[in-house]
Amino acid sequence: MLRRLLQPVWILLAIIFLIEAWLWDHLEPIVARVVAAIPLSAFKQWLADRVDTLSPAMTLVVFIVPVIPLFPLKMIGVWLLMHQYWMSAFTTILFAKFLGVGITAFIFDVTRPKLLEMAWFEKLYEFVLALRAKCKELVDPVKAKILAVLRGDSDRWTARMLRLILRFRKSVHEAR
Repeated sequence: MLRRLLQPVWILLAIIFLIEAWLWDHLEPIVARVVAAIPLSAFKQWLADRVDTLSPAMTLVVFIVPVIPLFPLKMIGVWLLMHQYWMSAFTTILFAKFLGVGITAFIFDVTRPKLLEMAWFEKLYEFVLALRAKCKELVDPVKAKILAVLRGDSDRWTARMLRLILRFRKSVHEAR
């Protein structure tokens, strides 16, 4: 019973996790193109050479530190939200999110071999990969149902449920 009640929560968490993974997958090649377009490839090689001389624990510091300067940018986004500058807040937070994932993907690409030398980090990395696969497995049936509804090839109950939701939404807006 409890498992059934928590199913939507697990699906929501899985969706959030998969969005993060999707961002990571799609921003990493963009960051690679940016690195190739501007002289960051030399910086990447310089950083890789320096990381090779570090211990795995110090490499972890190199991996974590670049994201810290993004925290004030996110706080600016929160401040903008609090003062109801919705578009500016949304843009700032989205920019910080993309920049953070991009920088993290760039740094992780450089530091991964050294980080994976730490047994606990390797286990965590494997856990995250397994979690990602489990989330995909959990979300895929829901995603398939949503796509079927959007395409119009779902069964009658789902289409009927969609009409009921639309009718309810319309009645809520009319009540205002």
